[in-house]
Amino acid sequence: MMAMPISCSAFRRTALVLALVAAGLPAFAQESTNQSATQIASNQPAGEVVLIPSRVIYPGETIELAALKQVTLIPGKHKPDAMATRAEELQGKIAKRTLLPGRYIPTAAIREAWLVEQGAAVQVFFIAGGLTISATAVTLQPGSAGDLIKVRNSDSGKILSGTVMADGTIQVSAS
Repeated sequence: MMAMPISCSAFRRTALVLALVAAGLPAFAQESTNQSATQIASNQPAGEVVLIPSRVIYPGETIELAALKQVTLIPGKHKPDAMATRAEELQGKIAKRTLLPGRYIPTAAIREAWLVEQGAAVQVFFIAGGLTISATAVTLQPGSAGDLIKVRNSDSGKILSGTVMADGTIQVSAS
């Protein structure tokens, strides 16, 4: 049997139990018909809604919303800091380590999808004022937009460091 709020009178509790037995409804649904929405909100604050894995997500796997389930935290409880729990934080990200069902997902355990893979041929640009130099290079490490990665110039064999741009090119600067 579910615990009732202390403010209910014995008569109201008895009437509620009889109504529940007759109607076969859960107590929270029956209780809400007798109170306005503002009274319910003030008596029972809504818990924070978060996303957690519904199955094991393995390292290197893309996180999809189908692999997550939505849960409501107990009122008064909050998610720990540095945890990703919203769809926009998780959708399309890559798991860096195994994520277990029913557990929070640390932000350190996910990463952006690689924009350039290791060993891919990319265009490298050096821009200084009106001068633009472009070359073809091979990436020596994967990277997402904004990451600083190393590339090898295909013509000279020289290793350069550059920033991955949103279009998948690499921009190098004078060093």
